[in-house]
Amino acid sequence: MFFKGLAMGVGNIIPGVSGGTIALITGIFERFIYALKSYNLSAFKMLYKGNWKGFVLQTDFYFLISVGLGMLTALLSLAKAFEYLFLHYPVFIWSFFFGLILASIYYVIIMVEKWSFSSIFSLIFGIISGVIFLFINPASPNDNIFFLFISGAISIVGMILPGLSGSFLLVLMGNYELTMIDGISTMNIRILLPFVLGAIAGLVGFSYILAYVYKRYKNQTLALIAGFIIGSLIVIWPWKKFFYKLDSEGNILHNSDGMPVVLRYLPKIPEQFNNEVIIAIFFAITGIFLIWLTEYLAAHKPLK
Repeated sequence: MFFKGLAMGVGNIIPGVSGGTIALITGIFERFIYALKSYNLSAFKMLYKGNWKGFVLQTDFYFLISVGLGMLTALLSLAKAFEYLFLHYPVFIWSFFFGLILASIYYVIIMVEKWSFSSIFSLIFGIISGVIFLFINPASPNDNIFFLFISGAISIVGMILPGLSGSFLLVLMGNYELTMIDGISTMNIRILLPFVLGAIAGLVGFSYILAYVYKRYKNQTLALIAGFIIGSLIVIWPWKKFFYKLDSEGNILHNSDGMPVVLRYLPKIPEQFNNEVIIAIFFAITGIFLIWLTEYLAAHKPLK
């Protein structure tokens, strides 16, 4: 479970990739949301009365600890690594995750047990919603404590809902670099504390809604998730045309690290079929293969 949490953490770092999608692919999504939902008044009464065994059983405590440690390890150890990779090898990284997400669509769609009008509508609505995110201009960074709390609460929804990227929501809110890169790499408590508190509040609160909807409208929920994932493929497409923030004189603005400030980006077709395209295709196929391998191994577990 630690390694599945690690994979979720990696997904949560990357704008356009959802940790919830990774949870769904690795088969722990339903258990994850029900474990989060179990943290209620009854559970805390057990803890208050010293009934540790009952608390552990009700909350699936060790499962969440394993997954949580994996996610935390990824966030703390890979934030700088991904900053470097996206700076120097963006096309290859996006290609790899494009393959991962592309392959995951098939495995989500086959989980829909019955296709009805409502399921098809949910699929189409999810696709349209995923595409709309591409055309929304990001806001400016805001280190106000209340806004950081709201950022944490909103982004965590995307981090546990498959197909909706929490990191991309942070990009739209203008606080991705402030929290996921600067905040984590420098361990800035003033930024991280309100953000984490907001994430915890959003995590517990949204898990109730998601568990309720998933239980009663499972086919429609899975179809909606599949739509979100299909829509997100446009965001994850490796080749992008960037639109930068300009000053009053028309010059490109740069952040504190000397990097140009990106307002938004749109997908584009490679200008020529060269070595970069060939390597990118290889990484995309590698991503597809890893998803297939994960599903194959999960379906062919050795008998105990």
